[in-house]
Amino acid sequence: MRRQFGGKITKKEIEKFQDIKNWDGEKFLNLEPTSMDFSFQALPKFLYKQFCEKEGREPIQKIPIKPFNKEEFLAPSEKAKFIWYGHSAVLLRINSKTILIDPMLGPDASPIAPFSTKRFSENTLELIDDFPEIDLLMMTHDHYDHLDLKSMNLLKPKVKRLFVGMGVGRHLKKWGFEEKNISEFDWWKSDSLDDIQITYTPTRHFSGRGLSDRAKSMWGGWVFKTGQENLWFSGDGGYGNHFIDVGKRLGPFDFAWMECGQYNENWKLIHMFPEESVKAALDANANQIMPVHWAGFSLAQHHWTEPVEKFVESAAKESIKFLTPSLGELVDLSKERKNEFWWRSK
Repeated sequence: MRRQFGGKITKKEIEKFQDIKNWDGEKFLNLEPTSMDFSFQALPKFLYKQFCEKEGREPIQKIPIKPFNKEEFLAPSEKAKFIWYGHSAVLLRINSKTILIDPMLGPDASPIAPFSTKRFSENTLELIDDFPEIDLLMMTHDHYDHLDLKSMNLLKPKVKRLFVGMGVGRHLKKWGFEEKNISEFDWWKSDSLDDIQITYTPTRHFSGRGLSDRAKSMWGGWVFKTGQENLWFSGDGGYGNHFIDVGKRLGPFDFAWMECGQYNENWKLIHMFPEESVKAALDANANQIMPVHWAGFSLAQHHWTEPVEKFVESAAKESIKFLTPSLGELVDLSKERKNEFWWRSK
């Protein structure tokens, strides 16, 4: 159980944070005031709904994942290719490099809680066996539904480099990744993987894996810019003014993966509702979008398909192109494809 919490924050690490603009001496802050207070009076009703009223919050049958075809994935392409594995796990191929984002492929998003949060798909850890060498593994933040110990243990022999938010590296070092291969990022910091320029962007969220490390590491999204295209992975977070800033500084974007799912009025400042996800993409000047952070786990009280249904409805209303691939489907952004609303048959 202790290993699940990851690495403890040290005095040396806190000293490293002192030069970061949104570190207040004790914790990292969002760019806008972001309260996460929860009414004590509302707690009993909320807990009852969360743990007892589960109808419609999970698919009736487990969601299948299409088999991985390594040869097809590694084949040259004019533009980026990717595979989505539910929630926020994306395997990306861009400029002959393999990049893995938020690879939570474990079976339980609540490994330290008294109640488990089971994945909508089975045997997902086995996918890692077939993955090719990972040139770059990237983490948006350290929450359990994004950073998973079981997944990281299996990925360790395949990973060459890691890009993570400031402070997240301590977990990886605790789990046996070499410090020399880990790069930590402040918001707006850029680095490169050959000819791919990668930038860490702000989100409106929080971090932490235990009671004592809340907001002690950074949270954010990622931009991938090449000579041919510009891609953005929004990361977790509530709606805010930072999306306009992301678009002004780094946009426009050819394609964007937008956080969409696990929202609730009680925490609307740290997770977007679907209509907000589309609005955020428009703010940032994204030309084509896809909802992520759904179809993996039930972490909120909405129907499991509500995020994608409302996202699709809002995107159509705003006349912005969208993709809704199935789990495990290889998407080549250089090829036209027709959306299939696969979840409606589940």
